Amino acid sequence: METLKKNPSVRRKGKLARTFQKVCSLRTTSTKVSSNNGIGGICMLKSHNNPNFDDEDDSDSVFDLKSTSSSSSRSGELRIRERRRAVYEAVVAKIFASTTSIKAAYAELQMAQRPYDNAAIQAADTAVVEELRALSELKRSFLRKELRNISPQVAVMLAEIQEQQSLMRTYEITIKKLESESSEKQSRIDSLKKDLEEVSTVNRTIEKKLTASGSLSPLDNVVFSNLNLGGYAQVLGFTLRSVRSFVKAMVKEMESASWDLDAAASAAIRNASTVFPRPSHRCFAFESFVCCKMMESFESPYFSLPNVDEKPSRERFFDLRSVDPVRYLTRNPGSSFARFVLHKYLNVVHAKMECSFFGNLNQRKLVNSGGFPDSGFFAAFCEMAKRIWLLHCLAFCISENVTVFQIKKGCRFSQVYMESVRSGDESLFSSDDNADIRVGFTVVPGFKIGDNVIQSQVYLSPVTGFSTS
Repeated sequence: METLKKNPSVRRKGKLARTFQKVCSLRTTSTKVSSNNGIGGICMLKSHNNPNFDDEDDSDSVFDLKSTSSSSSRSGELRIRERRRAVYEAVVAKIFASTTSIKAAYAELQMAQRPYDNAAIQAADTAVVEELRALSELKRSFLRKELRNISPQVAVMLAEIQEQQSLMRTYEITIKKLESESSEKQSRIDSLKKDLEEVSTVNRTIEKKLTASGSLSPLDNVVFSNLNLGGYAQVLGFTLRSVRSFVKAMVKEMESASWDLDAAASAAIRNASTVFPRPSHRCFAFESFVCCKMMESFESPYFSLPNVDEKPSRERFFDLRSVDPVRYLTRNPGSSFARFVLHKYLNVVHAKMECSFFGNLNQRKLVNSGGFPDSGFFAAFCEMAKRIWLLHCLAFCISENVTVFQIKKGCRFSQVYMESVRSGDESLFSSDDNADIRVGFTVVPGFKIGDNVIQSQVYLSPVTGFSTS
């Protein structure tokens, strides 16, 4: 019995019929009954821009319907997710804006307490309560999922505006607080300046009374029959006061000439790396320079001056002890003291310094010619020179073996040979093994008179990690 073979043409016709029937059943709603052309009761499929369609076109149309339905559902889910995310961002923005508003209101509340302002306190407290209530309402809406009426774009924009306004309020409050603190500090400064002026006036009055009574200067208490190191130390302190007075006059001239005081102080001690923790400490550098120049050759009986062979004596001490130095120089222009003053002035006051201070070199020319300028600056220098001259005389009256010593930079501090010029330096001597106290520079040299030593005055600086080997 032979096997029956199906005709391929019949198979193709069956497939076409089934497809045509399926398409007709799916598109029943989109058919139209045509009555205009005399054909009645025939269903005409409405094709999309293509009236000629075969089996391949019809099968593609079926799949297009399915894909369109799935793509529309995906786009709808995407829109829902985007809106949900936008709503969440708006909620977060409102939370941050409310938090910033609460911060600003709390700052206003603190500001209103000093000075006390009841109205401002009530307003700030009301603002804090309102913002907390708004946050509570937002939380309740979020938990109940009642955020559908929120417009994300508008909510974010309003939150940003609220946050910026709150930040501006915070900045304004901070500025007012800083201005108030600055005003209080300025008032305190003015009060302290007034007190300082009053105290200075009283001190000047007392100083004038003591000068008139003759009990101010320790030079009058020197008794050569009983000279000791204690009396020498008193005269040294009296001398250093005149050094500091001259340094103040010199610094005042520097400020008037617009000098860079930091650079000048570093140049005075020949150390550009020196950093002073306070501006007032720069005076120690200038004192170091003046003392070094004025006490140079102090160990020589004649100060190493040319054409001077007059040894220090009691007579020289008493001749200058109670006289005005400028008057003495005018009356005795050829004396050893006059040559000492002229020589030291040219060493201490450089030509560039004098030209910067006074705009010319007239004083220097007069000093070079053996004259004595009539100025307050030169008078202050003469008073300092007089006291150093008397200190020199007193040292050689105690002993003929006089030595002046300087402490090198970086040396360890020794309480036997040194003392600090700064008050409060005791805090530098801590138990920390990593801290090492070293000498920054010598301000006032030390003296060795016979077998006795008078400490030098040094400027200390703590050094961390300094090698002690």
